[in-house]
Amino acid sequence: MLTLPAFKDNYLWLIHDGSNAAIVDPGDAAPVKAALAAHKLRLTAILLTHHHADHIGGVPGLLQDWDVPVFGPRNDGIALVTHPLGEGERIGVPGLDLALEVLDVPGHTLGHIAYVRRAPGRDAGANWLFCGDTLFGAGCGRLFEGTPQQMMTSLGKLAALPDDTLVYCAHEYTLSNLRFAQAVEPGNAALDARVRADGAQREAGQPTIPSTVGLERATNPFLRHDEARIVQSLLEAGRLMPGAAPVDAFAALREWKNTF
Repeated sequence: MLTLPAFKDNYLWLIHDGSNAAIVDPGDAAPVKAALAAHKLRLTAILLTHHHADHIGGVPGLLQDWDVPVFGPRNDGIALVTHPLGEGERIGVPGLDLALEVLDVPGHTLGHIAYVRRAPGRDAGANWLFCGDTLFGAGCGRLFEGTPQQMMTSLGKLAALPDDTLVYCAHEYTLSNLRFAQAVEPGNAALDARVRADGAQREAGQPTIPSTVGLERATNPFLRHDEARIVQSLLEAGRLMPGAAPVDAFAALREWKNTF
């Protein structure tokens, strides 16, 4: 796996076996072409999670040089998708010994999908999640199109994956997300440890991504919106009424983060 930074804070993920490669969410063709040339790789597939320009903008440029299938969401309005996908479908990525399962994860956009690799056995780092802008390091995507209920359900699907699943999201937002997480859940020791570890990573010029599903469950407030301390913070801030439903807590948390 190669991490390709793009724009201000995007990550493009280049999956390869030393010869062939597939790119996830190529918002920009230039870093993909440079990495393919530098590592002498042949592009064999493009994988898209949703329709935003910083995730699909590089597709036309790549297709000029490589005639490859474009996998993507069935219901997110991406004209260049040649292999539309939805919940429960499985694909074999051309050119690679890689099988991926598709999950519908609406919320950020209505047709957003995620790709999951469920590896046999217990190889460390072998379970992967490519989640676009649904789940971030210590955060989640804004609700540009979907509802709080949709996003809460989508995140629940991702949180149900094995703890060791590596979370390959599309942006380096972790440190700002962690500041919000500490504000709404003070006293979370796992969160405090993550702040120190991820802060050191960024100071060293290293990405904080991938994280793991287990780490997100322990530290990500959007996977923990019904935890007593987070609910208390929402109540104290006047953002939630006593006895409110979990989806109301989630919605209040997302709205708070929008203006934090």
